[in-house]
Amino acid sequence: MYLGVDEAGKGPVLGPMVAAAVLADPVALPADVDDSKRIAPSRRESIDAEIRATDAVAVGVAFVEPAEIDRPDTDMNTLTVRGQARAVRAALHGVVAVDLDEPIRVVADAGDTSEARFARRLGESVADPDSDTTDTEHPEVDVSAAHGADEDDPMVGAASVVAKVARDERMADIDADYPAYDGLGSGYPSDPATRNFLRAYVNDHGNVPGCARRSWATCDDVLAAAEQSGLDEF
Repeated sequence: MYLGVDEAGKGPVLGPMVAAAVLADPVALPADVDDSKRIAPSRRESIDAEIRATDAVAVGVAFVEPAEIDRPDTDMNTLTVRGQARAVRAALHGVVAVDLDEPIRVVADAGDTSEARFARRLGESVADPDSDTTDTEHPEVDVSAAHGADEDDPMVGAASVVAKVARDERMADIDADYPAYDGLGSGYPSDPATRNFLRAYVNDHGNVPGCARRSWATCDDVLAAAEQSGLDEF
């Protein structure tokens, strides 16, 4: 038994980043679990449901919302560590430390150019929760991190699937909050539907929506274009 952890939605301009952790014996996972990007959406949803329905699997999910992402005193590497740590603690909730002879092994998809640095920071964050997080006792962890772990390790792949499905579900809920528009798209800056939504919203309201990461350059571009358009009309 060991734990895998990964995140989805680090790069979008809309919506949260979502981290997920899965704790199990690999034999308890669906045989075709893989990096979420290599699995069709319908199969991702099925795998997520299978993982959550298995008593031998513990799952933790954590959301890092746009307001936290936009804070000037942080950065995406730190936020990735923080989100993954929250997901790890959620998956470990209820696992009693005294029942274990040694720390639980954690394998993470590295969110830093230095795998060793990311592993060290994640281990420290799991052991020392954020001051705004209510936490309970959990086992000690032994953390390693690797680039591409979501492709190479089945437990990290399972975590990537859970994180992606959770983000997709949240994005569907956010989309429903804006019925006057033609959809948010994927939320990524390269998606024409996402950019069209931002332009239309800014034209109507003079600012970006609450679901947007205001600190992203995409928002600055859309606001600047709207301002220039208004000056041209004037």
